[in-house]
Amino acid sequence: MATIHHLGPFRLDATTGMLFRGPEPVALGQRAVALLRVLVERAGAPVSKDTLIEAAWPGLAVEESNLTVQIAALRRVFEDEAGGEGWIETLPRRGYRYVGPVAANADDRAAAAIAPAPPALALPDKPSIAVLPFANLSGDPEQEYFADGMVEDIITGLSRIKWLFVTARNSSFTYKGRAVDVKQVGRELGVRYLLEGSVRKAGQRVRITAQMIEAETGGHLWAERYDRPLDDIFALQDEITLSAVGAIEPSLRDAEIERVKRKRPDSLDAYDLVLRALPHVSLAMPEEAAKAVPLLMRALALEPDYAGAHGWLAWCHEILFVRAGFSAENRAAAIRHARAAVDHGRDDATALALGAFVIAMVEHDRVTAFDAFEQALALSPSSSAALFFGSAPMAYAGEAERAIDWAERALRVSPFDRLNFCSYHALAVSHFLRGRYEEAANAGRRAVQFTPGMSVSHGLLAAPLARLGRMEEAKAVAMKLLALQPSFSAGGFCAALALPAALAEPLTEAWRAAGLPP
Repeated sequence: MATIHHLGPFRLDATTGMLFRGPEPVALGQRAVALLRVLVERAGAPVSKDTLIEAAWPGLAVEESNLTVQIAALRRVFEDEAGGEGWIETLPRRGYRYVGPVAANADDRAAAAIAPAPPALALPDKPSIAVLPFANLSGDPEQEYFADGMVEDIITGLSRIKWLFVTARNSSFTYKGRAVDVKQVGRELGVRYLLEGSVRKAGQRVRITAQMIEAETGGHLWAERYDRPLDDIFALQDEITLSAVGAIEPSLRDAEIERVKRKRPDSLDAYDLVLRALPHVSLAMPEEAAKAVPLLMRALALEPDYAGAHGWLAWCHEILFVRAGFSAENRAAAIRHARAAVDHGRDDATALALGAFVIAMVEHDRVTAFDAFEQALALSPSSSAALFFGSAPMAYAGEAERAIDWAERALRVSPFDRLNFCSYHALAVSHFLRGRYEEAANAGRRAVQFTPGMSVSHGLLAAPLARLGRMEEAKAVAMKLLALQPSFSAGGFCAALALPAALAEPLTEAWRAAGLPP
């Protein structure tokens, strides 16, 4: 039952976070209601400013003036009652204390009739998220429009992710201005995850914070803070939206992988099986890809047209083909599943990107591949997968400047993504092609740091080091490459990827100088 606090003619519903005067709700923001709840629950006792700030702005650093503003709003609500202006006492340098009338009733049928608790909604059969209205901590009404517009854009961006269910704006915005319990909101909206945040303007800068929460546990899954100059509010809104959506997608996928790990093996559906495979395939190592293949095959046995499963399986076979013997069987399977991913994934940016990557790298049909990459970004402009997977084939095709642009955009959108080695490969190849060997070596070094067991990363570091004349270091890196892939040869690599002569010739020359087989 809901706990109802009676404050004279007012009723505070501690469960829904709403204050009523008679049958009518009082127009109070969520911060003010959260403060009132803490004060009322400790009626007669001093409550420190720190305790109140933590209750209304959990995990945020806010100025004390924000607390003063909210307390003043509460006092204005009560001041029409006899003695109401004194219900909240100020304790100088200490905090505040509620001394007004209060009585609690855990089973108030009248209050329940006013604000009945909605029944819990069943969770959809795929990941689900609601984006709650961001709190405006600025005291500036103009920032309210900025915050609401940004939330609407984030909802639109997330809605483009095919594997994600996103609650519509009209539902999530019913919580605007209310203190919320994330577990209750998750039940009421039928979603597994919530995104909430705040906006605060200070001078000519604005700070946006956002955090993603698992509704069932209340656990934090992702958080970020953006501190930007307030020069062009619409450009800023677009920038933050793209960054947030781009970061949320891989974070959600990681959270779903962890959730599925807790399920019984005999209860897995096609989506669960793909999630089980991802930690293996995303390492891009042949022995790990081999572990992912049977999981993805089981997923396709359940859903033959599952574009995502086709895409990840295509990448597994590409890894096995390029780095485990150039088997014709792996090549044929990679192309077959890549084509299926593109055919069935016209509305799935990740599936399109995976299919395009393999078509470019294995089939060498770069026209079809680059068209699919552009389709993926048109579907979801913040798709880090499309940017990561697109950057490397562009670099290997000799499109250096375009590859650098895509690689840098991918790293901005999702800097800690497990796919970021693709961008470092693209940057290393592109800078090498343009004769910027120091930049190429820096990118190659980052690739090695991120994927020390991947032979290609070592090769993309050895080449620019040789061009820079650092032969001792280049030869040491080349030796590590051969230890990881004894069958490596410059000619075999260039032929397998169909590299243009403008790239293949200088790469081969640099590798030969570093001691690698021609």
